[in-house]
Amino acid sequence: MVFRPKYISFDCYGTLIYFQMSPVARQLFADRIAAEDMDAFCNDFSAYRFDEVLGDWKPYYEVVYNAVLRTANMWKVPFRESDVSTIYEAVPTWGPHPDTVAGLAKIADKIPLVILSNAMDHQLVHNVQKLEVPFHRVYTAQQAKAYKPRRRAFEYMIDQLGAKPEDFLHVSSSMRYDLMSAHDIGIKNKAFVNRGHEPGTPFYGYSEIKDIGGLAGLVGL
Repeated sequence: MVFRPKYISFDCYGTLIYFQMSPVARQLFADRIAAEDMDAFCNDFSAYRFDEVLGDWKPYYEVVYNAVLRTANMWKVPFRESDVSTIYEAVPTWGPHPDTVAGLAKIADKIPLVILSNAMDHQLVHNVQKLEVPFHRVYTAQQAKAYKPRRRAFEYMIDQLGAKPEDFLHVSSSMRYDLMSAHDIGIKNKAFVNRGHEPGTPFYGYSEIKDIGGLAGLVGL
């Protein structure tokens, strides 16, 4: 069923922007982790990043620092703070997935677009510039003082817009960070961009698309 939302809200990293945290970690830890173990190492790094955003807000540098430290300790390899700086400073240099800009261009002048991202303001501004379309609002974890998947992050976006959950179509490539929480807070209309990060979970009620180009069809454009 076609749904014309008041706002289309997006996760940014991984959904719109090609998220390269693991590729950077692979390069940095190639001298400490065997090639055959690197997938498992990066999975642990991802799990620790998720764990780090579940508590009270802290600057994203601390999220990355703690996740790198905990992963290195788990694997019993040397921790280097220079690795943290390299990963953190790489984030604002990342650009969009190949399908993102053209997909957004189909809808950007028809429906207000909003970003809700687990980022610092000074990071995200550079990534958003690379998306090449206007956004009605861009919200960060720094502003909300909470990271997704915490409800407080979604509540901040909804409150700032003076909106209701039913006003949104929320779009993400992550079930754990976004779509489960969006479901819990009452956002009924969701799109899962299946980029292969995570398996879908149909219980949470979403339309699955393979890339951002599929969004126009969901809203009747």
